[in-house]
Amino acid sequence: MSAPLVSIVLVTRNGAATLPEVLDAIARQRTDFTFEIVAVDSGSSDGTAALLERVARRVIRIAPSAFNHGLTRNLALEHAEGKLAVLLVQDAIPQGRDWLAVLVAPLRADPSVAGAFCRQQPRRDASELTRRMLQTWVAAATESRRVSLTTAEYERLGPPARLRACAFDNVCSCIRRSVWQQIPFAETAIAEDLEWGKAALLAGYQLHFVADAVVEHSHARPPRYELARTYLMHRRLFELFHLRTIPSIGVLARAVAGTVRSHLAWDRDAARSGGRAVGMGHALALAIAWPLGQYLGGLSAARRWKPLRFEGV
Repeated sequence: MSAPLVSIVLVTRNGAATLPEVLDAIARQRTDFTFEIVAVDSGSSDGTAALLERVARRVIRIAPSAFNHGLTRNLALEHAEGKLAVLLVQDAIPQGRDWLAVLVAPLRADPSVAGAFCRQQPRRDASELTRRMLQTWVAAATESRRVSLTTAEYERLGPPARLRACAFDNVCSCIRRSVWQQIPFAETAIAEDLEWGKAALLAGYQLHFVADAVVEHSHARPPRYELARTYLMHRRLFELFHLRTIPSIGVLARAVAGTVRSHLAWDRDAARSGGRAVGMGHALALAIAWPLGQYLGGLSAARRWKPLRFEGV
């Protein structure tokens, strides 16, 4: 039997609440190529691994303490057989029966394309605050784009433009395994996808954003978690792109004031219109957590302080 063209790679931990819907959506895909599922499960206790074993060609089990965003994906890719690999998280639900075919199309059409990522739309039960925040990320855009640039062109860009050019998102992406063999994911606590996107571009490949391939994916996390995750992300943004979105206490104060006004207005409008509100306390906590995490993350990277460590992020 010939190898499949595409390997769908899942990294999971206690995903039984959403994984059945994800697997059902995968099973409904219409393609003119064969595909397989390969998964790495990090010590699930809710039956996730058993769900995967019904449909996956290979399920690799690791201890939760062994999980790393870059290295765990590398482990799965080592066991994949497809020339193309679609990286998908356990709560990103593919929309429509052509999601897979549309996502991989740029890589099938052009060997200079190293990777593509798809559009994310919020979960049906997402709060108005979650919906508004997702809209700020490039993966929520409604128009496709492709990026290629030389090292000289990259060096001329400012930090925000560098981030936008290198944007890549492993919530749902497709990569060419031959490129991954040259450029494996780095060992990192977060942003392995951005680092890979930057490396692939600077190696002379293209990246595509495919707006017509869509997954439903969003989170409503506690403010403490968002503070930790934002801190870690913005350390990485400085390390990768020299980007500090909130470089001073004055900018931080203005950012908090602005997010407080916005969050309260969005939550109030949601409550009045019958949408999902999170409540004033939660909205205020997030309005502080997100800017504070940006400030502290960028500051700690710029000062080369030892990074803080957080469990479960």
